Amino acid sequence: MAQATTESTDIARRTILKLAGAGLAASALSLLDVAGPGPLRAALAATAATAARPPIQFDIGATLAPPVNIDGTMFGFGPVYTLFLTVTLTRMPTLADKTVLTKALASIESWYPNSPAGVYVHTSYGIPYFNRLRGGMTGPVVSPRMPKLLSDRSRFALEEAVPGPSDIHPSNPGVNKRFFRVPVRIEANDMLITLRSDSLTKLYEVQAWLQGSNQLNAVTVQSPKFTGLLNITTARVMFGGPGMPRRIADKDALPYANRIHPDSPMWMGFADQVANAFGPPPICTFQGNKSARLTDTIAGDYFYNGSIQVLNHNILDLAAFYLVDDSGEFGADLAYLERVQYMYRPNDPPSFGNDDQFTDGGGPTFLPNTYKGTDDARAGCTAGSWLPSGSGPQQVSTHKILGHISCLHRSSRAADGTPIHIRVDGPGYDELDVPDGSKQPKLHFSAFVPTADHFRRMRVNQAATDLVAEFKVEPGDVGLEPRITATRRQNFLAPSRSRRSFPLLELS
Repeated sequence: MAQATTESTDIARRTILKLAGAGLAASALSLLDVAGPGPLRAALAATAATAARPPIQFDIGATLAPPVNIDGTMFGFGPVYTLFLTVTLTRMPTLADKTVLTKALASIESWYPNSPAGVYVHTSYGIPYFNRLRGGMTGPVVSPRMPKLLSDRSRFALEEAVPGPSDIHPSNPGVNKRFFRVPVRIEANDMLITLRSDSLTKLYEVQAWLQGSNQLNAVTVQSPKFTGLLNITTARVMFGGPGMPRRIADKDALPYANRIHPDSPMWMGFADQVANAFGPPPICTFQGNKSARLTDTIAGDYFYNGSIQVLNHNILDLAAFYLVDDSGEFGADLAYLERVQYMYRPNDPPSFGNDDQFTDGGGPTFLPNTYKGTDDARAGCTAGSWLPSGSGPQQVSTHKILGHISCLHRSSRAADGTPIHIRVDGPGYDELDVPDGSKQPKLHFSAFVPTADHFRRMRVNQAATDLVAEFKVEPGDVGLEPRITATRRQNFLAPSRSRRSFPLLELS
């Protein structure tokens, strides 16, 4: 592999400005201005970055630094930056296009090391792609090879995303949001290209190369001849470096800047990179592992070692999270004790916070994501919640709160407690879907799961409309739901590494 020249901010700026047509150049420049060093990477063995890449595309754990102990909890940090490229195809791809894509992906991986210092690349495909093949999803090419649910053999593992119970959509006439009243859109992209690295510049360099720049890793490399096949519809930048949200908030003088913990990698102040909250890669595949198996896939099947990749785009209402209490009054800021219960659970919050419940987040950011069973959310409603008072926290049985994570745990794990998902989620800061065109904090949420139905059930249980009705939970006390506006959703199929270039095309 050729040696790249030293990266500089000026080079990064020029690379990004060349991609202004993608719509996110200004936002990317803002991230470059504030991006400090990423998570400290432990020294990896020389073979780790050059070893053969595993058959599961998203299985990158062996090339990352091992988890670190922070205040008694292990946290694992992935690449600092992720660039999600959603793609539509301008025509039906050919076998020649399949060869071009195969060589292009191999070129990217040959010019960048298999580590956070290099570039990881994953490809996934949406239902619109499979409908291009002979007979579409139910035709003779796709249907016999598409994994099916063990619980219902008439259903595919890949199903299209649907509006969640708390999304703004005609199917949810009673749902509204305080500030960002944007209806959710179910997207129709053919492909999703996921690029990950500790270097934002390298990600944009790869995007530019796919679009014809003829340069990889600061070296002249001929771009793939797609002849106009790929149309990049959005380029979404996600970042996950500790302290980055606070630095961006300070730089842009956001009104809640001093409420964000200065070390947090997340906008809402609670680090969600807890190592034991991610499942092992095999459990997220169609064949599963000893803890859980959700489809009929067996060894030798076309999509063995494949998975479902979900991609959601969310606007975060941080004013409602930091500056407005649950009664809706501005100025009556939401104390740390309330926020930590919205994130985790009310009956046993992992922290009660500092005496000063507001400055620099009001309490710790690195907290354990403890699994307390599928009935944890119900137990929280039964016990009531903690409220701050002048004499210290007091538990009030009549004040019901649903914790985001306790609701997620209703269906996100196997019977033995193993998570059945790997999240690739983190902050964003851009203008996409914001009604007034301003840059706003985002949550770019992607995850690998064994079936689309599994993620749908996670979303339904997270919104917990059944518990809201049963315990008469106020709308402002339903975890993070009223403070997040999902504007885009789509599901994709991520094949194994050997099938990642236009899968099934050779059979169509």
